Amino acid sequence: MIALALAIMVVLVFGNVVLRYGFNSGITVSEEVSRWLFVWLTFLGAIVAIKEHGHLGTDMLVSRLGNTGKKVCLVISQLAMLYVTWLLFQGSLTQAQINADVQAPVTGASVAIFYASGVFFAVSAGLLLLRELIRTVTGKVRDEDLVMVQESEDLAALHDLHLDQPIPETAAAKPAAQR
Repeated sequence: MIALALAIMVVLVFGNVVLRYGFNSGITVSEEVSRWLFVWLTFLGAIVAIKEHGHLGTDMLVSRLGNTGKKVCLVISQLAMLYVTWLLFQGSLTQAQINADVQAPVTGASVAIFYASGVFFAVSAGLLLLRELIRTVTGKVRDEDLVMVQESEDLAALHDLHLDQPIPETAAAKPAAQR
């Protein structure tokens, strides 16, 4: 769905630019549909990031705690995320209901489509977070997975490439005094 939304956005925006500058015309729904697709793409990407624990964060305090402290902090953070997801669900659902009869200016589609992205995200993220909370409480989370944030994008990339691992020392690399 993310790739499809991105492809449609590229076609609409690029096509609109070409038509405007080359043929003095344009795609009238381009801006509105692209904006809606961008919002949906963002929320769908956030769902993927929640599933893969890809959101950025800091583990300065939590990484120094023992396993019990890490589990307690993880449960607290999961409960806080569930609460914020609930608030997002309530707000998005209310906005979708309020705007169900409001038509978008160009397409004439219901503006509730825009707010439905928040509802879809909240339901999906809530289920994922609830699953993770149950796994944490029942002890099914591995000790190395107790810190569920990426410190920075650069460190995450190094970790994915396994470049954060120490390089094993070979006999040739050792100084002569140690051989």
